[in-house]
Amino acid sequence: MEPSPPSKRAISQYSTTSDKLAQRVAILSYDTNPQPWYSWLSSRLNIAANDILEVGSGTGELWRHIDPSLAKTITLTDFSAAMCDKLREIHSLPSTSTTVKQCDAASLPFEDATFDLVIANHMLYHLDSPEAALLEFTRVLRPGGRLRVSLNGRDHIAELLELGQTVGRPSPILDAARITAETAPELLSKYFKDVAMERFPGDFDVPVAEPVLGYLASWGDEAMTGKQEADARALVEKRIAEEGSFRVRKNMVLFSAVKA
Repeated sequence: MEPSPPSKRAISQYSTTSDKLAQRVAILSYDTNPQPWYSWLSSRLNIAANDILEVGSGTGELWRHIDPSLAKTITLTDFSAAMCDKLREIHSLPSTSTTVKQCDAASLPFEDATFDLVIANHMLYHLDSPEAALLEFTRVLRPGGRLRVSLNGRDHIAELLELGQTVGRPSPILDAARITAETAPELLSKYFKDVAMERFPGDFDVPVAEPVLGYLASWGDEAMTGKQEADARALVEKRIAEEGSFRVRKNMVLFSAVKA
């Protein structure tokens, strides 16, 4: 299988800036689960004394919620130069055992059987060929090495998707995704064994309009128009006035697997 670069949509969204990702991550702070996503995720990684590879690390938020000194080595990658710059700013990462590499997920610049754990946190759906990335993951894992992949279901943030559609700001993410939580088990089972899934409980309960508007603004290459923003604000604030918050259902799933 030929290496597959990030999708054109991902390149336009993330290659030169981390702002759009930051706008999306911001909504995580309104989760109804008392254990935040990154804390919940980190408790299921078991990085102690392992050589770790995170692919598509983004701004590196995970490593602000986990003790990186537990790992033997940490390698963080992203296709975006802007994201890699952000990763190098995380001062809690041990400089002697941490490497940041700009590269494509489907063409990793590492030797076979290099890592004990590969992490792919909400990134596979940005690829035109997630399968090509999975092949690379199994190649760079040692025998018995572990994989952790987080993905969203098709009904994830349905209220935001509906709002965007209503105000003329549709999201391209769902239609472009080549893998979702629903399709992942079959694809993962082609290359890994002991595939298991665990859903992250809770929803997003947003009491003010700005995080919702920021999320909509992060979609697409063009800025929101004044009318789109005004229409969206009116709808969001109306719901907040009536219900006390703008409730957004989520469907976030963590998949665990072992190299076959």
